[in-house]
Amino acid sequence: MVLRSVIQNRSPRWFGALAAGLMLVSAACAPSPSTGGTSPSASAGKAYVAMISKGFQHQFWQAVKQGAEKAAAQYNVTMTFEGPENESQVDKQLEMLQTAYNKKPSALGFAALDSKAAVPLLQKFKDSKIPVVGFDSGVDSDIPITTAATDNIAAAAAAADKMASLIGGSGEVAIIAHDQTSRTGIDRVKGFTDQIKSKYANIKLVDTQYGGGDQLKSTDLAKAIIKAHPNLKGFFGANEGSAIGVLNGVKELNMGGKIVVIGYDSGQQQMDAIRSGLMAGAITQDPIGIGFKSVEAAVKAIKGESVAKSIDTGFHWYDKTNIDSPDIAALLYK
Repeated sequence: MVLRSVIQNRSPRWFGALAAGLMLVSAACAPSPSTGGTSPSASAGKAYVAMISKGFQHQFWQAVKQGAEKAAAQYNVTMTFEGPENESQVDKQLEMLQTAYNKKPSALGFAALDSKAAVPLLQKFKDSKIPVVGFDSGVDSDIPITTAATDNIAAAAAAADKMASLIGGSGEVAIIAHDQTSRTGIDRVKGFTDQIKSKYANIKLVDTQYGGGDQLKSTDLAKAIIKAHPNLKGFFGANEGSAIGVLNGVKELNMGGKIVVIGYDSGQQQMDAIRSGLMAGAITQDPIGIGFKSVEAAVKAIKGESVAKSIDTGFHWYDKTNIDSPDIAALLYK
């Protein structure tokens, strides 16, 4: 009776406050979401593949993501795809890797910014029996069950052969690459350098610089190299950002047509430069294929099926003569 009397004498505003209080109590008692708790697979009832790329600043990674999404849909798995803002943020990528581990995915896809730094964290995945699939850029470890990637040494060697042909087999050339820590950065510089040194005695590699895949930094490096070597005949940009930086440097110093520029990857700026003649040509990978085959391999590993230790996703040379051919156009991204 006392409770009824109290309730009857309260205003509507009091009832609103009581309801709000009950909602707060209910929320406090409910389990809270946590990055280290339930994984997407648990809520969706599907296997969950966590994909961590090297970044998002280039169109290349968007194409890799497109391929990964296609495979996830085809094989009916949940897939997340993320990466740091740029390809110099090794620590940020390692944080993402730890967060992914906390979610206990069914499998991990990983493109390493640093071929050594991630190994201790990847060991945790292995110890938890979570299969690891490398893509694009592997690690210096046998933890990944496979790596889906371009044969970057062979691709860069092919770029060196094209360069030698285009500059007449002699002269000074230079490289701007993205980094000295990732497998792609290491292998592309090695492939180009070793090919020049072993096959072309009259070509001198005068400088190799690293711009972190950043277009502005690579532009500054390219201009500095051109100014230091006024007789430079050729320039190799070893990834999308590096190649665009080289192009910018050549344009800003009015060296178009005087320096042979060869790139790597695709993207609208490189494609436009090839059509205009500012860039002689480039190596294209198959980024959609890299993403697709990475998720495909992860699904096989989840099912306990055998997977080849490496998956060569191929490469092709393209220039103004074949850029619009169906076989090449299918590999280019804008």
